[in-house]
Amino acid sequence: MDDLDDNATSALHVAMFPWLAMGHFIPFLELSKCLAERGHRISFISTPRNIQRLPKIPPKLSHLIDFVVLPLPSIEGLPEDAEASVDIPINKAQLLKMAFDGLESPITAFLKSSSPDWILLDYASHWLPPILDELGLPWAYFSLFTAAMLSFFGSPDALINNQRLSIEDFTKSPNWIPFESNVAYRYHEMAKFFEAGGENESNASDFYRFGVAVRDSKFVALRSCVEFEPEWIALLAEIYQKPIIPVGSLYPFDHSEEHNNNWVSIRSWLDQHKAGTVVYVALGTEASLSQAQLTQLALGLEQSELPFFWVLRKPPSYGPSRDSEDDDWVKAVLPEGFVERVRERGVVHAGWAPQVNILSHDSVGGFLTHCGWNSVVEALGVGQPLVLLPVMNDQGLNARLLEGKKVGVEIGRDERDGSFTSDSVAESVRRVVVDSDGEALRARAREMREVFAGRVRMDRYIDDFVGYLKRFGRPNRPDSAAIM
Repeated sequence: MDDLDDNATSALHVAMFPWLAMGHFIPFLELSKCLAERGHRISFISTPRNIQRLPKIPPKLSHLIDFVVLPLPSIEGLPEDAEASVDIPINKAQLLKMAFDGLESPITAFLKSSSPDWILLDYASHWLPPILDELGLPWAYFSLFTAAMLSFFGSPDALINNQRLSIEDFTKSPNWIPFESNVAYRYHEMAKFFEAGGENESNASDFYRFGVAVRDSKFVALRSCVEFEPEWIALLAEIYQKPIIPVGSLYPFDHSEEHNNNWVSIRSWLDQHKAGTVVYVALGTEASLSQAQLTQLALGLEQSELPFFWVLRKPPSYGPSRDSEDDDWVKAVLPEGFVERVRERGVVHAGWAPQVNILSHDSVGGFLTHCGWNSVVEALGVGQPLVLLPVMNDQGLNARLLEGKKVGVEIGRDERDGSFTSDSVAESVRRVVVDSDGEALRARAREMREVFAGRVRMDRYIDDFVGYLKRFGRPNRPDSAAIM
């Protein structure tokens, strides 16, 4: 990449406005910290409970990152304390978007009074771009999705005027992708999506929101690396007909948990196992398996005969998760006698766990993941090969991309209903972690450490991004210029 602005040193004020989901807050916050490390001022805008959930800011950056609290409007049918997608069942997602849309007036007032140099938006705030244009405030869409995923959905017009109306339309590579690709949804993934969508109560579909974000943005900032998906990033620039600016992986370098009691006990258990033999299992904060799928996953881990550390999230049917709760529900959702049978080599951990620290431990040899992009970045940043079990949203497309890049193996499933067997789990886990036919995959995953967590490379991405912000900003800034 070219260095666009070596000589410009004046600090920027950047406002961040992520969608209401933990998988969105975290990368927006990581980018905020990267910018603050370079002396730029951040206004991170969200709701009270979500801001309380965020990790603590390093003391050296706290004076540069200001959290702007906007109360979430009440919506009939939305639980009173629900402020993020993790707080609700999937069938309430549209109600959360309605509440999010109700932030239009307070965020407009804040932006008008604070007049930041840039606003970085997520996909959901389709109503904000016209307001920003009226205020004369430059903004860009910050995409937390891969270029492959964005390319699959096509141009802004294709998104806004979505013509793919059937499940089958999403199960094949679209005609605007000029090279051979396995990046497409499985039937069961789109069936689940269609079922969850229900009536579009928010009056703006996700496709429409994406389309507006892309269409009206000055450029698209992308959480990805050219070294990982060069063909997709080049294609996306052609599809969007505007600059695509990768910001790197945003790997969380400041993840030390050395003095956290939770990590101390986990590390003690990991220390007892040989290098590269433990399977780490975690399916994120929102992805939920059916009871039948949970059973097969558990039995598959047992059949693999490998040690495992499984971070298990409480199924929604057992009520909301609380940090202080007991874990009596764990045995209820797992096969009878499972916990006792695997006690010598497996841990089922209820609640939060320091994921990056676990993935970084020498004993861990593979990661069974739901394919959320945050988790993928954290795993490939330390060279862990992946056992792929996508559950929702973009995860299926991520799984195809990762398998195509030869850093993971997807667990075989029934195309129509998404079911899988304990045999397929055990086979995939053993191949990724220990079997000889998985050595090339493990080597490829190790190569990804420099791509996803090389300090020099990541710093260069952020520095180039700052250059774009300065060069393409408001004309009255001394270090800005019109987009070429």
